Amino acid sequence: MLTQSAQTHTIPTSLQSPRAKLVYLFLSTNGTSTINELQDGLNMKKISLYSILKTLQKQEIISKDGDSYTLA
Repeated sequence: MLTQSAQTHTIPTSLQSPRAKLVYLFLSTNGTSTINELQDGLNMKKISLYSILKTLQKQEIISKDGDSYTLA
């Protein structure tokens, strides 16, 4: 029998952009990810991701360590 654990992720109310919410949910589900993993997983262009990630970093919602991003 396969057991799945249900996790609920509360999206910060400061996130208004649907794309920012997608990035947040991706990181909350997948953990630490690189820009390439985000691009592949979300089917988004890197230029858009860099802008979103920069905004999320300014809001201290995510942090960057080298080439990887994670929830703060």
